[in-house]
Amino acid sequence: MKILVVCQYYPPEPFRIGDICAALAARGHAVTVVTGEPNYPMGERYEGYGRGEHRDETVNGVRVHRCYTAPRKRGALRRFLNYYSFALSSRAYLARLREEFDVVFVNQLSPVMMAGGAIACAKKHGKKTVLYCLDLWPESLTAGGVKSGSAIYRFFLGVSRRIYRACDEILITSRSFEAYLKETIGLANTPITYLPQYAEALFDDVPPVAAHEPPYRFLFAGNIGDAQSVETIVKAARLLQDDDRVRFDIVGDGVALERCRKLADGLENIAFRGRQDVSQMPGFYAAADAAIITLGKNPALSRTLPGKVQSYMAAGRAVLGAIDGETPRVIRDADCGACAAAEDAEGLAAQIRAFADEPERFVRCGANARQYNAAHFDQKTFIDGLEAALQRNAAERR
Repeated sequence: MKILVVCQYYPPEPFRIGDICAALAARGHAVTVVTGEPNYPMGERYEGYGRGEHRDETVNGVRVHRCYTAPRKRGALRRFLNYYSFALSSRAYLARLREEFDVVFVNQLSPVMMAGGAIACAKKHGKKTVLYCLDLWPESLTAGGVKSGSAIYRFFLGVSRRIYRACDEILITSRSFEAYLKETIGLANTPITYLPQYAEALFDDVPPVAAHEPPYRFLFAGNIGDAQSVETIVKAARLLQDDDRVRFDIVGDGVALERCRKLADGLENIAFRGRQDVSQMPGFYAAADAAIITLGKNPALSRTLPGKVQSYMAAGRAVLGAIDGETPRVIRDADCGACAAAEDAEGLAAQIRAFADEPERFVRCGANARQYNAAHFDQKTFIDGLEAALQRNAAERR
């Protein structure tokens, strides 16, 4: 197939879509990506990008074109500019695109408006659009403080309905998304297919947890933003500061990092390791006895299954969380850890202490995590599922 992929974010930003496109290209498909200028998560353009640099390039057999994108920064106005700069620049570029494609694929994170130009391009050429929904809109806005009954929410509800309803098939990362898409967005006839994310293959080689003496290391890896509620981990670390058996490693970067550093002032049981290249992450997982997942207390966030859950499981680590909704369900199904409620630092600390009291649980839950990941979150299974969705939509014109 000739596949047009549209996503505001693309490597060197830390997203799986680069690996997905490379895997499709390796299977013989011609893949063209329209994306933005990389600036996630810190809101600063990556060195060597912007001002026309690397506007067009070929990476791992994938043609990549980057459209103008205002850097993502704090504040409502700057975030608005970030969202709409790519939505408008990509729409203008795609409107001029003469090349024919068999199918259009949108890897939809926030904002949902990134799909607008892709849908218009598909309609113009009589092709179908497959959208992979990783962030549910406008529900995701409530995690940033937007009230569900506000004028802003109602405006983006209209935008989201138009976009989701214009797609020919929607793939979802969490089973909880389906009810929202049907009940709130009003998708009555659009096919909705569950396709969970996968973990990068490099985590498969992380050695299993071995029984050993304390201290036991608990790892958080990923974006440190407002939604991730890493503050909950810091508060749990303070509650456990006199327990010599427990140490925390926070690997990642984001807009909430400095806030978390200040909150951790004076603590000796927590270390911030900064952002690391994905190739370095297996070493951090190998040094950890368990991994931690947290999100803020919000209905929108509770519907998601963060991609780091798959990475934790693939690495064979027990998963401890302070999170609501879909993630606790998966952890229970896999029997690979324990969860407190979102933002419940005392509950998280209690779970961590319980594992330190019974260290054999690190080994058992880690083995269960890896087994469940192999059965449910395998990379080849993911690519097979995505390829099948693209093929069935490429088989017919609109």
